[in-house]
Amino acid sequence: MAPTDETDEVPQHASPFGTTPPTRPPADSPAGASARMPRWLPRAVVLVLALYATFQLGTWAFHQLTGLLINILIAFFLALAIEPAVSWMASRGVRRGLGTFLVFFGVLIVSAGFVALLGTMLANQIIKIVEDFPAYLDSVINWINTHFHTDLKRVDVQEGLLRSDWLRNYVQNSATGVLDVSAQVLGGLFQLLTITLFSFYFAADGPRLRRALCSVLPPARQAEVLRAWEIAVNKTGGYLYSRGLMALISGIAHYILLQALEVPNAPVLAVWVGLVSQFIPTIGTYLAGALPMLIAFTVDPWYALWVLIFVVIYQQFENYVLQPKLTSKTVDVHPAVAFGSVIAGTALLGAVGALIAIPAVATLQAFLGAYVKRYDVTDDPRVHGHRLSESNLFTRVRALWAGRPGEREQGAGEQGQDRDPDRDSEGGSS
Repeated sequence: MAPTDETDEVPQHASPFGTTPPTRPPADSPAGASARMPRWLPRAVVLVLALYATFQLGTWAFHQLTGLLINILIAFFLALAIEPAVSWMASRGVRRGLGTFLVFFGVLIVSAGFVALLGTMLANQIIKIVEDFPAYLDSVINWINTHFHTDLKRVDVQEGLLRSDWLRNYVQNSATGVLDVSAQVLGGLFQLLTITLFSFYFAADGPRLRRALCSVLPPARQAEVLRAWEIAVNKTGGYLYSRGLMALISGIAHYILLQALEVPNAPVLAVWVGLVSQFIPTIGTYLAGALPMLIAFTVDPWYALWVLIFVVIYQQFENYVLQPKLTSKTVDVHPAVAFGSVIAGTALLGAVGALIAIPAVATLQAFLGAYVKRYDVTDDPRVHGHRLSESNLFTRVRALWAGRPGEREQGAGEQGQDRDPDRDSEGGSS
């Protein structure tokens, strides 16, 4: 029997279950081409990994340089604040570098004198408290013995304090904390030096810095940048000088009061009140008034009350009379906006943000005000805060009530009944 084609064909790869597995498609077929890895996929993976690594590196560098960036920001605002004085001296023929040095030297002399006077006052007060401490302790012990019928003695109290574990732990913690305080002081001095150097360069080389910045911008953008720069200089300088003038007035007023009450170190306390109340936002007034009240209390408790009353009255005079007149043309910021900007600046940058928040917001407000189109406000009483009169409101309520559907149908029926029948007949015949 001759073999046929069907019997000659033997399956080469037979599965154990009697079924033939699917054969692999050739490489040239469309199915094989789709099974390959796309050529762009490795490049895309490498690009994504490179972008992720760059982002992580940038984030790490930003966190490492946050302190330096904050110092540069402070230096920039300080340079904007002294720019009017430096420009004024430059217009008189003084070189900008020399003018900037003179301004910084004057600020350094005033600050050093204030710190020296304040340190001397605090040292004298501490020495006085230490010298009078036995008398204070005797008065407290006598009061306790009188009211609680005890028999305490100053020697026993002093020995108990010297042998107490609390004092021993406090001395040990203070000894270990000296190094931390020293490191913080050195860090603060280095930060102050960094801010001073950057602000000196920004103020002395202000024109060169502006030219370098404008050289990479088109002419239209150059005009906008220079305009924004000038607005920032005017607002920051105006804020600083208006605050300085208010600090001077406040210091003179408090000096007269403290000198009249014969409070010791009246000049230093007056300078303290003027500077702290004006250059520390929101809580500066309370911090400024606390120290004179404490010193006045050591003289006479009633003097502390007089100082408190004067601080409150002067604060109201400053808020409603003095400050609006001095800051209306320099930093015209609504009190609510100023308070919110101080809170936001404190949350972002701490005390530094609180100091630069108001001039920054004033600069932004003045810059955006030139680009916001304004319209005439309609002459409506509600614009001026007046409500509608009760008669008009009652009339509107009656009109709405009379406009109900049921009453309108009833009113229409009554009008139909009240019509003249002769006039209706004439209308029908016509």
